[in-house]
Amino acid sequence: MKRFAIFGASGFGREVLPLMRQQLHQTMEQPWDLVFVDDNPPASQMNGHRVLSYAEWLSESAVSHHVCLAIANSSIREVLAARCLNDKVEFFSVRALNVVVMDEVAIGPGEVLSPFVTLTSNIKVGRQFHANIYSYVAHDCVIGDFVTFAPGVKCNGNVVIEDHAYIGTGAILRQGKPGQPLVIGRGAVVGMGAVVTKNVAPGATVVGNPARPMQLDNK
Repeated sequence: MKRFAIFGASGFGREVLPLMRQQLHQTMEQPWDLVFVDDNPPASQMNGHRVLSYAEWLSESAVSHHVCLAIANSSIREVLAARCLNDKVEFFSVRALNVVVMDEVAIGPGEVLSPFVTLTSNIKVGRQFHANIYSYVAHDCVIGDFVTFAPGVKCNGNVVIEDHAYIGTGAILRQGKPGQPLVIGRGAVVGMGAVVTKNVAPGATVVGNPARPMQLDNK
């Protein structure tokens, strides 16, 4: 039997579950099993599927083990990815049936593309990319590893998003220019509803319209 798991039994994992189950029903002919994996299982079952610890899941007899990392925190996602690679667990990419992926789009392993996501043309995406519902990536964009899009992100053409960046719900990234892309730096956070018109420095958090670095309240 091939064994498949969604790592993370929280809200996003439960949203990914029906997408993965549908994908498996359409693509897998031989016997397979789908469970949640969580290092601290919140229950023995959730949404009709077993919840196991990672060690329990690996101990079950299998032809192969496959996992989708449904963990929002990109640093934790990277640690889990390394653990899975070490244990020779294969990554499973989840795409909703209505996802649109156009020409010359290269995507690294382990992506999750939720319903109504669109990736247009000439795009390069790294490992373990999460794009939540109604997000899009337009032409000539480069997206790094462990990048997360919350729902409704609008990433326009000629944008570079570096590793571990988080783009909040409804954020709009202005289109860059050929040879002069808009750059979202490594580990940057773009707040909910922000309209980004200028480069964002690595590690910075920007909010507002137009987006500006968040000011800490020292009072």
